[in-house]
Amino acid sequence: MVTTYTEKMDWQLDAAELRVLGALMEKEKTTPEYYPMSLNALVNACNQKSNRDPVVAFDEETVETALHGLRDKGLSSRISGGSRVPKHEHRFTERCNLGRREEAVLCVLMLRGPQTVGELRGRTDRLYTFDDLESVENTLHRLAEIGFVKKLPRQTGYKEQRWAQLLAGDVEVAEEAEAPPPERGPSDRERIAALEQEVADLKQAFNDFRRTFE
Repeated sequence: MVTTYTEKMDWQLDAAELRVLGALMEKEKTTPEYYPMSLNALVNACNQKSNRDPVVAFDEETVETALHGLRDKGLSSRISGGSRVPKHEHRFTERCNLGRREEAVLCVLMLRGPQTVGELRGRTDRLYTFDDLESVENTLHRLAEIGFVKKLPRQTGYKEQRWAQLLAGDVEVAEEAEAPPPERGPSDRERIAALEQEVADLKQAFNDFRRTFE
């Protein structure tokens, strides 16, 4: 029997750690000029309403506790440097030796829950551009081989199956009881929400920068 990567690891993420790690991975790619991230910026990234499922309302203590857990697991680090505001970065892809494709797919699954192949192709676009659905499927199968994702049972009346991440433990079939929405790419509303979030990220980064001189 093949031993998967997750079976070799001595960690499993809780919900807060999963969201914090996913947010760090996302912002490293979408706003690299403001990465590593301050605690305040990371709280906002976790709580943003676009590109998140479920939407949460973490406070600083929750995020700080999650960061401590991730550091204990070797999945993140805290950077003090010359700045008055400590910054945080993830070490997940480095530790697990993942490529950009695997990182993009996992990041979306961590932040948005189970997804179809088509949804993943559309929603990973800001992180990595897949040429076609087959390349997404190949990436999912590689991640499944090391125990990071699994394919969920097909729902009655729906053609496509969804995939889920396993970093926070196994996904029970009961969680698939609610049928997924029809497969589609990002809508105009989602694109506008993403742009609004990028503006909010820029404002937050500017405020963090200004505080270093206060």
